[in-house]
Parts: sequence; C-alpha cells; structure tokens
Amino acid sequence: MDFKLPNLHLPSRPKGSSLSFGKKQPLSLGLDIGSHSIKICEFAQTGRGGYRLLALGSALMPPDAMEDGALLDPGAVAKVIASLVGNLKIKGKRVAFSVSGYSVIVKKINLEVMTEAELEKHIHEEAEQYIPFDINDVYLDFQDLHTNTEGEERTDVMLVAAKREVVDGYLDMLRTAGLKPVVVDVDAFALENAFEANFGLRDNVVLIDIGASKMNINIISGGISTLARDVVLGSRQLTEQIQSRFGLNHEEAEALKTGAQPAGDLRPEIERLFAETCRQWVAEIKRALDFYASNYPDAPIDKLVLSGGGARIAGLADFIAKETGMPVEIFNPFAEAEFNTDAIDPAYLEAIAPQMALAAGLATRPVEF
Repeated sequence: MDFKLPNLHLPSRPKGSSLSFGKKQPLSLGLDIGSHSIKICEFAQTGRGGYRLLALGSALMPPDAMEDGALLDPGAVAKVIASLVGNLKIKGKRVAFSVSGYSVIVKKINLEVMTEAELEKHIHEEAEQYIPFDINDVYLDFQDLHTNTEGEERTDVMLVAAKREVVDGYLDMLRTAGLKPVVVDVDAFALENAFEANFGLRDNVVLIDIGASKMNINIISGGISTLARDVVLGSRQLTEQIQSRFGLNHEEAEALKTGAQPAGDLRPEIERLFAETCRQWVAEIKRALDFYASNYPDAPIDKLVLSGGGARIAGLADFIAKETGMPVEIFNPFAEAEFNTDAIDPAYLEAIAPQMALAAGLATRPVEF
C-alpha cells in the first residue's frame, strides 16, 4: 500500500506486484519509530530478485516522547535517530517511515468501478462520510483493490487518511535529524510488505505485530489486505503489571516477561498476569477473525504470524495457538535476506528479527530521485 503525500514525490507500486529486478532500484532506509524504541534497517537489492541486509539497529525512545502515534518531543527523537544513523555508519538519507494510532484511519469501502482518474476526483467526496476529522486536516490516499470480476460494477477500495499535523510533525523531525523523508506508509501495510518480500502472499494469513503500546492486525487473503486494524494494547501492559505486582524495575520485569530471567517461585503469579493480559489481545484477534470469517467463509485462514517486541514474550505463540485453535508462527523478516556474518552477528539478528518487521518492510520500498 502506498501512502502518497502531496508535497513529496513518492514511488507508486501496485499492491501484490513485485519489484523489477532487471534494473536495481535504490531503496529507502526503513525507520520504525515506536513508543518504546526506534528501529532502522537498510537493504540493497540483489541480482537474483532478493535483498541483502546492509545494516540494522535499534535505540530506546526518549521517555514521554510519543503518545498514541504523535510526537511530543520531536527534538529529542531527532537526536536519537541521528545518533543511531551515525553509529551504524549509514550513508543514505532517503527514509521511509510509517504512522499509526488515533490519527490514522484505514477503511475498506465498496464503490462503483471507475478509472483511476475518476476515482481520484471522487474519493475526497466519498471519504468525508468515513473520516472523523475535517477532510482539509488530513492527508488522503486510496488504492483500488480490483476485487470486481468481469461484469461486476463495484469494487473494493482501501481508503487511508492521516492527520496533517501528525504527519508534518514527523516530516519536520526527520529533516532535523538530517534525513530526507520520501515514503510515508501505514504500519499494517509495512508489515505486509515485509511478509511479502520473504514469503509472497499466496497463503491467507493474519499478520499481528505487538508493540509496546499498540497491536497491528492485518488479514491478507487472496493476495490483498481484507482488514487492517490498530488496537491500543501492547506488551508494555504486561511489563507494568509485573513491575507493580512484585516491586521490580523495568529491566527486571522485562527479563521475567521474556523468559531471560527464570521466574522461580514467582511463576504461578506471573502466569496469572500473563493469562489475564494476553486474553485481551486474543479477544481482539478473535474479533478480527470472526469479522473475516463472516465475510469470507470460503477462504479460511491458514495461520497467524506474530512479530514486534511482544512476540518475544515467553510462551505467547503457544498461548495464542491454544486460544484460537490456529497455527502460530514467529515472523523473521530476514528469513530470505543475504547478509555478511562478519558485519552482522547471526545470533543478534535472530534475537532482534521479530521486532524489526516494520522497519524491514519499510526498507523494501524503492525511491525515485
């Protein structure tokens, strides 16, 4: 999904198509700005139609620098990003980032079949009934999913809107950090691009990225996104509950949550907290699955795919599999990527891979000069 802003010259790639590898295209730096940490990823195209991982890394987000997807301290965030880019010795400046939260609306609507030009003219009028903001206060994008078959007069269109003040805040911040923003995407579609780059979109899958403060759910069926949803729930919930219950600091609670520190006598109580919190996440996943099943009864889901920092929670994949009765996998966005083992430690890459999914998806986006 391409989210195009009027003041940027962005590449356009129809969803479900592959990049042309006859001629290598320069790729964006992928930058995932989360509420807990900032992740960056850099790829180059290979001559065999794949990717070579050049650099990746993460840094902690400054405290209280973001709330529900909006920047509260852009200066502090810019310093962290500039430092991260410098430490990794990344030379490229053109960057792709994504947005989510209350300021972003993703809605699939059904319209009469039109040409691209006709849809461009009509979409603003149509969008007003779906966007809970003044239409003049948002950036608007759309994509015809071409779900109509021959003779049908209606098709599904994916509509995306983001508040201008939030997006402009990111643009200004990134320029302050010495970068050139060239691609703006939505978290759910960045995740989809990462999955497609590794495994294609042949299976019907639910992509679930669990961050510190939010969860992205994107259901892919028949090669297109049928549902994309942000949920204001995340792995920080569980960390904070463990901290509060046992009087621990953040690092100690994180270690217990991920299984890096054995729970010992605390195990029964931690398991209770785990079940209470994770059932909230499962409830949202089931809600999305029920919605999908009611609309696409003849195209069952093959599996759930977890990513994000929350995917590192010990036992979470098994818990979700048991609660939903469906296969669950942990997503490695570098599964098919080449990399230099002298420059990138394979053990580090394996450990950090699930939480790099959004950054990796953004890093597959080509740029135009």
